[in-house]
Amino acid sequence: MERLLIQNGTIVTPDEIMRGDILIVGETIARVAPEIRADDARVIDATGLHIFPGAIDAHVHLRDPGATHKEDFTTGTRAALAGGVTTILDMPNNSTPTTTRAALAEKRAIARARAVCDFGLVIGATAENAEEINGTRTAPRADERGKNNLIRVPPRSSASNDELGAVAIKLYLGATTGDLLVTEFDPVYRHFSARNDLPIVVHAEDNDALNFFAGASRHPQKRPAIAAVLAVARVLAIAETTGRAVHIAHLSTAREIELVKDAKARGVRVTCEVAPHHLFLSTDDEERLGAFGIVNPPLRAPDDVRALWQNLAHIDLVATDHAPHTRAEKESAKPPSGMPGLETMLPLLLNAANEKRLSLSDIARMTARNPVRVFHLAHKAEIAEGFDADLTLVNLDAEFVIQKPFETKCNWSPFEGTRGRGKIARVILRGREVIADGKFFAEPGNGREVQRT
Repeated sequence: MERLLIQNGTIVTPDEIMRGDILIVGETIARVAPEIRADDARVIDATGLHIFPGAIDAHVHLRDPGATHKEDFTTGTRAALAGGVTTILDMPNNSTPTTTRAALAEKRAIARARAVCDFGLVIGATAENAEEINGTRTAPRADERGKNNLIRVPPRSSASNDELGAVAIKLYLGATTGDLLVTEFDPVYRHFSARNDLPIVVHAEDNDALNFFAGASRHPQKRPAIAAVLAVARVLAIAETTGRAVHIAHLSTAREIELVKDAKARGVRVTCEVAPHHLFLSTDDEERLGAFGIVNPPLRAPDDVRALWQNLAHIDLVATDHAPHTRAEKESAKPPSGMPGLETMLPLLLNAANEKRLSLSDIARMTARNPVRVFHLAHKAEIAEGFDADLTLVNLDAEFVIQKPFETKCNWSPFEGTRGRGKIARVILRGREVIADGKFFAEPGNGREVQRT
């Protein structure tokens, strides 16, 4: 079994930043200590580098199957690794939505054959499938164990991921890319009251409000803040009544974060995420980006962006909502909503940390530990003994320019031309070095489906 020793790095966790060494045996972290000697191990000298848990992007749309001219599991997961992301969770709004066990099994087979990083699959809610989704309940959670019982280290399982099913349910309250939409109270409530331990991820825009404002001239006016606020208020009330865990996707406005903060204070089982484009772009960028800035929910006013930054402590995750379309589609008469983000999330956050807008530990919390806690992913995102050796090594001082060519198939980014500091140097996936100095060492089929605890 291969032994890999990473020496002289600065280890970043949500709890602390420390100088230390990491010994990896096979796919697993065997030891973390200030200094480790292992004469039989291959050594990576991480002097000058910061070592983060491999990032987990809990919100991506890899378009596979059905729209692989935009992206597929190979190109999308290559983009993930290029961006320091070692695990992705794929959304269900494919051209044929992933809303049944059969569709989930089809996507699983494709992902297993094509993915180069680890992955989890999200199943879509419809007005008719609450009972079938209830049957996707995963394996019982393992008892917590580990040092001081502070870190969950579930036992290894021989169960197949076909038995484990999806990692979450996605519910669309407002029309967006794809045909998934549930607006009536009855099916929404049935999904929330089902006996199922999967969290419900909600695209929270009120469809009646979207229909009312559909005639507006500009995209942000077609999907105004009130549409998001109404949907978040509604779903929080249902979650509070049923006790179901709900995760608000791509939160984008000041009022939404206030609603979530109040609900958390009342004990509602709610978590939320913010997308990088809602942190680093605003309506001030609308004219410059044109159709390439069209996204759902839309870019918001600078005051909303400031509110998101001011409330990062109350936001659980940063997740990209990576939703690529081809350049030709974006330049068409009816450009679709969505933009890529897998390759740019971590560099943008690292540069923001260099600018003191958030801490390095905040990045580890919002891109690693918290995705694991929200979606109960096994063996991921802790730099600690017994966990998968998923690591992203970065040079905080190295300058980057976001520019083509990109790994994502669409080969464009709304952040193209952005300069900053904080460059990804190496990426390790389950003990195997998959990126080193810009070179790829991962092949389709290397990715593995995550398990839940």
